[in-house]
Amino acid sequence: MLRVLTAALAIASGVIVLLGYFLRQTFPILEQLRLLLTDWAIVIAGAAVLVGILNLVSVQMEKLRSRQPGGLYGALLVFALVITFGLGLVLGTDHIFLRTAMEAVIVPVEASLLAILAITLVYASIRLLRRRTDLMSVIFLAAFLIFLVASMPKPFGPIPFVDQLILDVMATLSTSGARGLLIGVALGTLLTALRVLFGIDRPYGGN
Repeated sequence: MLRVLTAALAIASGVIVLLGYFLRQTFPILEQLRLLLTDWAIVIAGAAVLVGILNLVSVQMEKLRSRQPGGLYGALLVFALVITFGLGLVLGTDHIFLRTAMEAVIVPVEASLLAILAITLVYASIRLLRRRTDLMSVIFLAAFLIFLVASMPKPFGPIPFVDQLILDVMATLSTSGARGLLIGVALGTLLTALRVLFGIDRPYGGN
């Protein structure tokens, strides 16, 4: 009985939100219900994030208390979390000090991750050539190396026209690939939503 009730509530909520998008001019009540359900979902998602943060703090403090490996890093994580959260509450998220502090941490981390990603791609492409030498492997390695050389700073300065041409071509290709991935993600999300809407999949209460 409980599974039937949860399935009915989930399907009804999905139908109301869906109809609220398409029939908001004809039936204003559906638009109001859609906004209400969306606000509830945002509140529930925020509560879930807080529960996840509390669980993270609990796990890291337990590692520190039991002297497990990595406990010191966990304590540093909790300390940074508390300080950032406190400053956000006191100063506000748009305060110049908080934004500067966040950028001072986030920008170097992003740069380091991108550098690691570049090295990993070179290593992976070389291993790919060792395992399977075909045209696509050679194209992948050549395209990556050309893009890397064109985008990296050079001691003698950029090559006129060539660097910009390579970056423009790569930007076009990467934008097309990113849009294709986003379309695939959108179609997969739509299919999953339809399966939940019709009750085929029930992640909220089991099958």
